[in-house]
Amino acid sequence: MNLPEVYRGNQPDSIIDVRAVPVSPANDRLDFRSILTTFQRRMWLFLIVASVIFGIAVVFTFTRTPTYTATARVMLDVNRQDVAPTDANQAQPTPGQSASDAAIDTQVEVIRSRALAAQVVRDLGLDRDPQFNPAVASPDAPSNPVQRAVNAARDSLDRATPQDARTPPAASADPAIDDIVDRVLRGLSTQRVGTTYAIDLFYNGPDPQKAARIANSFATLYTRYTLSQKVDENQQAVGLLDSRIEALRQQAEQDTAAVQQYRIANNLLSSSGASLTEQEISAYNQQVTSARAQAAEDIARLNTARGQVRSGSAGDDVGEALGSPVVQSLRSQRAAVSAKVADLQGRYLPRHPEILTAQRELADIDSQIQAEINRVLSNLEAKARVSNERLASLQGSLGGARGSLRANNQAMVKLDELTRNAATSQSLYESYLARLGQTSAAEGTLRADSRVISAARTPMSPSAPNVMLNLALGALLGMGAGVVVAYLAEMMSSSFTTGEEIESRLGRSYLGAIPTVSSVEGAGSAPIESVVNYPRSAFAESFRSLRTSLQFAGEHDAQVVVITSSLPQEGKTTTSINLARSVGLQGKKVVIIDGDLRKRGLNRLVKNTRTAGGLLEVLAGEVPLGEALVLDEATGVVVLPVGRSSHDTADLLTGAAMDNLIIELRKTYDLIVIDAPPVLPIAEARSLATKADAVVFVVRWRKTAEQAVRTALRLLPRDQTRIAGILLTRVDMRKQSRFGYGDASYYYQQYKNYYG
Repeated sequence: MNLPEVYRGNQPDSIIDVRAVPVSPANDRLDFRSILTTFQRRMWLFLIVASVIFGIAVVFTFTRTPTYTATARVMLDVNRQDVAPTDANQAQPTPGQSASDAAIDTQVEVIRSRALAAQVVRDLGLDRDPQFNPAVASPDAPSNPVQRAVNAARDSLDRATPQDARTPPAASADPAIDDIVDRVLRGLSTQRVGTTYAIDLFYNGPDPQKAARIANSFATLYTRYTLSQKVDENQQAVGLLDSRIEALRQQAEQDTAAVQQYRIANNLLSSSGASLTEQEISAYNQQVTSARAQAAEDIARLNTARGQVRSGSAGDDVGEALGSPVVQSLRSQRAAVSAKVADLQGRYLPRHPEILTAQRELADIDSQIQAEINRVLSNLEAKARVSNERLASLQGSLGGARGSLRANNQAMVKLDELTRNAATSQSLYESYLARLGQTSAAEGTLRADSRVISAARTPMSPSAPNVMLNLALGALLGMGAGVVVAYLAEMMSSSFTTGEEIESRLGRSYLGAIPTVSSVEGAGSAPIESVVNYPRSAFAESFRSLRTSLQFAGEHDAQVVVITSSLPQEGKTTTSINLARSVGLQGKKVVIIDGDLRKRGLNRLVKNTRTAGGLLEVLAGEVPLGEALVLDEATGVVVLPVGRSSHDTADLLTGAAMDNLIIELRKTYDLIVIDAPPVLPIAEARSLATKADAVVFVVRWRKTAEQAVRTALRLLPRDQTRIAGILLTRVDMRKQSRFGYGDASYYYQQYKNYYG
C-alpha cells in the first residue's frame, strides 16, 4: 500500500512519513514492574524451591536431638611469679605484661588436644558410656565378657593410680579409644573471652548433667596438666643438667690441662704475668746496656792513656797510674831517694860511690814506676778487651733470646686458642652448675599456669536446636534461593515472550500474538473452528489483527503470504487455516495451499472431501486446477491440498510450475496463503518463501529457542525474501499478564470483556 502523507505548513511538497517509529525506552532507571513480572512468571518455581528448603529446615529442626551446652572458664596466670629464686638476668613476666595471642591460642589447642580428651575419657569412664561407645549395651552391664574384663582392668588401674599424679597419656593405639576420643572432641569447643586471659570451655551433649561433668573435667585436667607438665619439665631439666655437668667438668679440666701442657712444651712458663723468655730478654737488655757503657768507659780510659803517652808523658799522669797504690808507694820511695841523691851531691863529687849507689837506686825506682805504668796501660787494654768480649757475648745471648721469643709468639696463637677454650668450658660448666642449683631449688615450689575461675553448671534449657532461629533462617534461605533460582531460570531461558523481546533481540517487526483457545473466554475448544463459531472472541480477533499488520507490513498489500517457522509444532498450520478463514469471512476470495508435503496439515479441512488430485498433480499437469480445489463451505475459502501423487516434489515446488500456479491464482483470489514446512528441516520452505509477497515467521511462545529462530532466518535468502515480521503463537493469555509487561497482551485482563 502507499505510504500516508501529510503536508507541513503551506508547502505541499513537504512530505513526512507518519509511520510509527519505535522509540527505545529509557534504560537509566530501574523498572520495578518489569522485575516484578519477571518474578511472577517464575512464581511456581520460586514457591517450590522456597518450600523445599523451608521443609528441610523444619525437618532438620524437629528431628534433631536437643543438645545442652555447659560452660566452664579457666584463666591463664601470665603474671605469676615463681616462689623459688631465679637468676636475676632471666626474663620474668612483669605486672601488666600481655600474653601474646599466639601463646593463648596455643593453650586453647592444648585444651582441645587428644591427650587431654583421652584423660577425660579415662577419668569419667566414657568408654563405658553408650553415648560415646556404641559397642557398650549399657553403662553398668557391658555387652560381652571381653568388654567387662577390659573395664574391670581399667577400674583397678584407676583406683591404683592417684588421680593427681596421673598425666595425660599419649595418643592411644586402640582404634576404639580413638573413636571415643573423636566423639568427645566433637562436643567440645573453646573461645577466648575478648582480649582477656580467660578461656571458655563449652561442651555440647544430649545429657545436661553429663555435659557439665565433661566440661568441668576438661577444665580441671587442663590446670593439672599444666602443673604436671611443669613438674615433668623441671625434672627432665634437673636430670639433663646433672648428666651434662659431669661432662662439662671433665671437658673444663681437659682444656685447662691442655693449656698447661702446651705452655711447658713450648717453654711458655711465666711468672708475674710474663713468660720466662720475656723476662730473660729484659735482663739481657739491661746487661747489654751496662756492658756497652762499661766497654765504652774502658776504651775511653785506654785511649786517653795512650794519648798521654803519645804526647810525651812518662805515664805518671795517667789516671789509673795516679790511683795505683804501687805507683804511689814507688813515688814516695823515689822522692826519698831523690832527696838523698841531692844531699849526697851537695857533699860529694858526682862519681862518689854513694852518689852512684843512690842514683842507681833512683833509676831502679823509676824503672819500677815505668813498669807499673806499663802494667796499668796493659791492664786498661785487657779490661777494654774483656768489656768488648762481654758486650759481644751479651748481644749474642740477647739475639738468641729474641729468636726464642719469636718462636714463643707463634706458639702463643695456639696457646690463646687453648686458653679461650678452657675459659669457655669453665664458664659453661659454672653456668650449668648455677642453673642446676636454681632448678633444684625450684622443685617443689612450682605452681600451675592456669586455674578454674568458673565451674560449669548443669544447663536447664537446650542450646540447640533454636526453633525460631532455624525456621526464620530456613524461610529466609528458602526465599533467597527461590529468588535466585527463579531469576537464573529466567536468565537461562532463550525463548520469546513479548514483542519487545522479538524486536530488541532479533531486530524484526512484531506482527502480534495468537492466543491458545483455552486461555481466552468465549472461543470454544477447537482452534480451526473458533474463528467461524466465535467470531467475536479474542482468538478470532487476533487473526484479524494479523491481517491488519500484514496490510501495513510493506509498501503494498500482500497478496501471497507464506507462513513458516523454524521447527515443527509451532502452530503455523493452525495459523494458516485461521488466517485464511478469517479473511474469507470478510467476503474476500481466499485460497490456501498446503505446501508442507510431509505433514499435510490442511487435510483437517478436506478430510471428508474426495478430489481428483491436489497440488502435486496440478504442478505435474495431471489434474486441472479447478478439479483439485476444495471449497470450505463455512467461510468460502478454497483449499488446495497436497494430493496423492508420488512424484519427486523438489522440482515441482521450486520450479516454474509453482510460479505459474501462483500467477494464475493471483488473477482470481485476493489472498493466497501458503502453509510452508519449517525452515530448518525442510529445504523447500526457503524456495517457497521467495515466491511470496510477505513471509510470516511463526515462533511458539516461551518454547522456541532464540538460536533456532536466528538460524532459520539466516537460512532464508536475504535478497529474495520479504519477511513481514514475527508472529507469536500459542500464547497463554492468563499467564501473559505475568510475562508480557510492555506487550499489548499484558493488559488482556483489562480489555477481555470487550469481546463478546
